[in-house]
Amino acid sequence: MGSSTDEKVVAVILVGGPTKGTRFRPLSLNIPKPLFPLAGQPMVHHPISACKRIPNLAQVYLVGFYEEREFALYVSAISNELKVPVRYLREDKPHGSAGGLYHFRNLIMEDNPSHIFLLNCDVCCSFPLPEMLEAHRKYGGIGTLLVIKVSPESASQFGELVADPVTNELLHYTEKPETFVSDRINCGVYVFTPEIFTAIRDVSTQRNDTATLRRVSSYEALQPATRIPADFVRLDQDILSPLAGKKQLYTYETMDFWEQIKSPGMSLRCSELYLSQFRLTSPQVLASGDGTRSAIVIGDVYIHPSAKVHPTAKIGPNVSISANARVGPGVRLISCIILDDVEIMENAVVTNAIVGWKSSIGRWSRVQAEGVYNSKLGVTILGESVDVEDEVVVTSSIVLPNKTLNVSVQDEIIL
Repeated sequence: MGSSTDEKVVAVILVGGPTKGTRFRPLSLNIPKPLFPLAGQPMVHHPISACKRIPNLAQVYLVGFYEEREFALYVSAISNELKVPVRYLREDKPHGSAGGLYHFRNLIMEDNPSHIFLLNCDVCCSFPLPEMLEAHRKYGGIGTLLVIKVSPESASQFGELVADPVTNELLHYTEKPETFVSDRINCGVYVFTPEIFTAIRDVSTQRNDTATLRRVSSYEALQPATRIPADFVRLDQDILSPLAGKKQLYTYETMDFWEQIKSPGMSLRCSELYLSQFRLTSPQVLASGDGTRSAIVIGDVYIHPSAKVHPTAKIGPNVSISANARVGPGVRLISCIILDDVEIMENAVVTNAIVGWKSSIGRWSRVQAEGVYNSKLGVTILGESVDVEDEVVVTSSIVLPNKTLNVSVQDEIIL
């Protein structure tokens, strides 16, 4: 299928809902997880801005089950900023990754697109979308998924797949297998032709037919319903696995970075990856300074224009400072996310930590951790409005909102 100038493309980004971000607490207590800032921009901003590179992009849809008001301001701001029409579609109930797409099929097909991108909001990568689209057109299947090679030890946490090394056809797909299948995994980024809707409909129809035909024993009839609803369709188990090996699905392998943003600690790692990507794609958003008129900046650092950083502070690498934050004299910040309205007083040190909105860190205090992103206490997290008093050391701990710490703590979760 050749590229045509009048062929339109739409993108759908799955943002989940409030029941989904539980592993992201305490940060998701204040803000929907997709709006949490990574490298100074909301998590969902990164896939949306990647969509802007798709030729003939007609529309970006965010699909989830958060209240519409939680996304209204952001959607209008990002549409204006990127000059891309973005719309939030609220599911009445969870429909599964493929079911959500199917639920809004009439809206998604309104512009009569030739291709539909489907992206998960909680993955962090370089989103090589135009390259995927080009490969997909050459393959001629109904879908192409982004894949990456990972270590065999970590592969079982994801969907593992086997592809033909010559044609890149998806031959076998299994979600989180108990035994090792492959070191290639599904990145949660796809491009489909509209035929995907037929495949999803077939799953629902088949489920309804099976339910009608199946005779239910008297014992089963008394049990609470455990059957998966016909309109709940999972992309991985219900679509990818059955269609593998049928010359319908293909893979595109990325050699860039990829991570899944499941926990607050991983958001710090992903912020670092996006900051280093900015160094290549938009270096103008990164801060610089040599300590003469502004703070010394080392490596990749983002500082919001409204933040005030004392010239004697030393910032970086991997630091993101949000709106209206105040960083005092002699402060040292390394590998951390400082959220809106935080105050860090003189000579405090923050390393491998996320400091929540409106929190304050006293003079000569330390907020620190080892920086093991994927372990529970590998990054110190302060929720909203946490006050760390002068000369207090907070190490490898998670502190829920509205707490005052006047003694040092280590390896603790403070409720």
